[in-house]
Amino acid sequence: MPAGGGSSLIPFFIMILIQLAYAVMNITSKLAIQSGMNPLILVAYRQIFATISIIPFAYFFEWKILPRMTKRIMVQIFLSSLTGVTGNQVLYFVGLKYSTATIACALTNLLPAFTFVLALIFRQENLRIKKMSGQTKVLGTVLCVSGALLLSFYHGKTIGLGESSIHWSYADKMQGGSSTSSAAGKTNLLLGPIALILSALVWAFWFIIQADMSKNFPVPYTSTGYMCFLASFQCVIIALCFEHRPSAWSLQNAMRLTSSLYAGVICTGLSYCVISWTIERKGPLYVSVFTPMQLVLTAIISWSLLQEKLYVGTAIGSLLIVGGLYAVLWGKSKEVVKKDSTEEPDMEKMQDNEKNDLELQPYLPSNGNHNVVT
Repeated sequence: MPAGGGSSLIPFFIMILIQLAYAVMNITSKLAIQSGMNPLILVAYRQIFATISIIPFAYFFEWKILPRMTKRIMVQIFLSSLTGVTGNQVLYFVGLKYSTATIACALTNLLPAFTFVLALIFRQENLRIKKMSGQTKVLGTVLCVSGALLLSFYHGKTIGLGESSIHWSYADKMQGGSSTSSAAGKTNLLLGPIALILSALVWAFWFIIQADMSKNFPVPYTSTGYMCFLASFQCVIIALCFEHRPSAWSLQNAMRLTSSLYAGVICTGLSYCVISWTIERKGPLYVSVFTPMQLVLTAIISWSLLQEKLYVGTAIGSLLIVGGLYAVLWGKSKEVVKKDSTEEPDMEKMQDNEKNDLELQPYLPSNGNHNVVT
């Protein structure tokens, strides 16, 4: 049976808040890196703080309803930690170091395209190219990617919006201090984008793994805790291979401490649980298609707080991204409506379609876990 209007909007608004949280993280992380913090160390601290923050939630909400741990689930958790946490975040923060927050957000918007292709390969998404809904999803994905690429490689003229009245003067100190560290202030037009593109590809694999794992292990707090715990060891080992100085691990700088805590507690501990919960109900493509909104939010925050200029390319690219987002959502909503009206009486057929289309028939756990996050 289709869910009520109010409950169906909950994942929508949750994903918007998640993108806002990531937009803020892009700003704080970039400032921490500009202050001289090694991005690998930032990633390591992020996993440590995320693990500490998520353990209490996993214990109080899911300890009594934990499904049986199997070898398949253990392998999936390990692969999730390598892809969705370690691989994704190490590549992303390295790319962020050698580029800008706007370019990082723009290239992250390749995620919907990568996820769409992988979901088709692993049969988690039906293309249905002969139908209007399928064509709209493809068009929406193309618009999202086109907008992201346009925003990355074309600026155009500056939009005369004037100066923001809420400029963050503290950011000037961080950006000014970065000149003393050549590694913190330079960009690399090749290394930065390549690392960011690989980050999006690796993260897309995490969405596919998570969609399958959530069926047999529908406990988002616990699964996130396991992932962050394993990733903590992985990221610390990687960071130590490149940075041995104890002073580099210091969190006395306020921006480094704030960025590490915020990225770990909010953008990993909390957001990964919520994303897992949403994937369980809406599938991997639904979640990934919200990623382009992060770019628009980051551009607005960068202008208002950091006095970054907005360009014509930014505006056009943002319009393409938002248009593509709504196109994909419209196509998926049409599929859901048609499925409900034509296939609901045939229970056997519905059960067969559940196996082949995770997007339209999300798994609902029988142990009541779907009420954990509301």
